Amino acid sequence: MENKMFCYQCQETAGCKGCTVYGVCGKKPEVAAMQDLLVYVTKGLSCVTTKMREEGLTVDKEVNHMVTRNLFMTITNANFDREALQKAVEETLAKKQELLGKLADKSGLPEAALWNGSEAEFDAKAAVVGVLSTKDEDVRSLRELITYGLKGLSAYSKHANALLQDNEDVDAFIQKALAKTLDDSLTVDDLVALTLETGKYGVDGMALLDKANTEAYGNPEVTQVDIGVRKNPGILISGHDLRDLEMLLEQTQGTGVDVYTHSEMLPAHYYPAFKKYPNFAGNYGNAWWKQKEEFEKFNGPILMTTNCVVPPAESYKDRLWTTGAAGFPGCRHIDGAYGETKDFSAIIEQAKHCAAPTEIETGTITGGFAHEQVFALADKVVDAVKSGAIRKFVVMAGCDGRHKSREYYTEFAKRLPKDVVILTAGCAKYKYNKLDLGDIGGIPRVLDAGQCNDSYSLALIALKLKEIFQLDDINDLPIVFNIAWYEQKAVIVLLALLYLGVKNIHLGPTLPAFLSPNVAKVLVENFGIAGIGTVDDDLKLFFGDEA
Repeated sequence: MENKMFCYQCQETAGCKGCTVYGVCGKKPEVAAMQDLLVYVTKGLSCVTTKMREEGLTVDKEVNHMVTRNLFMTITNANFDREALQKAVEETLAKKQELLGKLADKSGLPEAALWNGSEAEFDAKAAVVGVLSTKDEDVRSLRELITYGLKGLSAYSKHANALLQDNEDVDAFIQKALAKTLDDSLTVDDLVALTLETGKYGVDGMALLDKANTEAYGNPEVTQVDIGVRKNPGILISGHDLRDLEMLLEQTQGTGVDVYTHSEMLPAHYYPAFKKYPNFAGNYGNAWWKQKEEFEKFNGPILMTTNCVVPPAESYKDRLWTTGAAGFPGCRHIDGAYGETKDFSAIIEQAKHCAAPTEIETGTITGGFAHEQVFALADKVVDAVKSGAIRKFVVMAGCDGRHKSREYYTEFAKRLPKDVVILTAGCAKYKYNKLDLGDIGGIPRVLDAGQCNDSYSLALIALKLKEIFQLDDINDLPIVFNIAWYEQKAVIVLLALLYLGVKNIHLGPTLPAFLSPNVAKVLVENFGIAGIGTVDDDLKLFFGDEA
């Protein structure tokens, strides 16, 4: 059976409706099909594990990790390798069959929990279990919103798992929620409630990762990061996985190879534990979407640890390596299971024979304003607010992307009133983190908390300010939210903020294509979700005529 591709999980989906021929991200239809099948069989496995827990049976950590790995592999720009995805489908089916044998009662399980097709049946099955298999537009919209939130939550869980931190409650919820997306008895109201519950566990998942990162590497500190280059050959590491960076830094000691961060790995420089490595050079380049031109100039190998992969140009494809959930056909992949030390010797050996990076810019970027650092500055910040030196904060966290419409965020940052401070996390900051926006009484006007998952820090900062100012409602704070989104990790951040009670979030550059008109109406009426306008209109909306 011919598979018709349909994917609308990212902001850049074709025409803001859906990719039906070829993914804007570079995903081929046969890869999209295998991703659809992997999500389906993972939902089936989750039905079995949820039933196991209901029967009082234990679900092994290995199974929890399989579920989160599978979802992570299907995030935008993570894995383009059909063979790797197919292997994950086969492993999942085998595990599901094994666990089915442990159940005392198999009644009530959906078809996804019982299906055990062979490889010859995979494409035909994929063609009928994708997004459009749910016919009701509103039910489909909510199921996908929940699923995409769970994908983002799974990514954060996997990073915590890499540091040997687990939360069984989060894993059990991910699986229960996946199972519920197959339950035709659930009403739209039921699914709206499940969406908010997903946000609750999103907060828990980000708290788990924050704990894992800070216990392993210390609390981020205000740090100036060099964006120039040195004379040694280098390895460029991109993505989000700090454990991968730690192992790479350990193994490059004494080799004459420097390590540079790229895009979402920039905040690694803020952690005290990484500052002890003399060959931890700096940050190279900008957000993920510029990598084709920048990776060409880096000259050395690049290690992609998570979902920031753009299909590589042939000129550097032999220098692009993947690990973890990331993958691209023809690029070398470095394996390593939970708790294992990965062997980076081959990529280090390649680096030794490469030229040093070509310099593309010079200077420094300042960051490290995670929750503990801002709490340490709390008195200074509060005084600045009380005196009127700081009028408002604007949260501009989230993702960057290719669309020309995203230039809005650069222009918005440039034209902000001088008494407004930007709170940011994620790669959205590359739209303005190299602008000279100055400071307010020594407080920089761009406070970078870190990676997209460090939006948790921004939430903690807001809650702390609410406490300090003795406010009943978080929405009474002098904080506005103007967030850029691109993929599914931004979805779980959004759901987490909604769960925490944050309202009137502006989301751009477009609202998600997977929100049906009725679901979008629910979000608008209950939470004040809105899109962006022009820079002029939004400045006036947020800051009045004084903007």
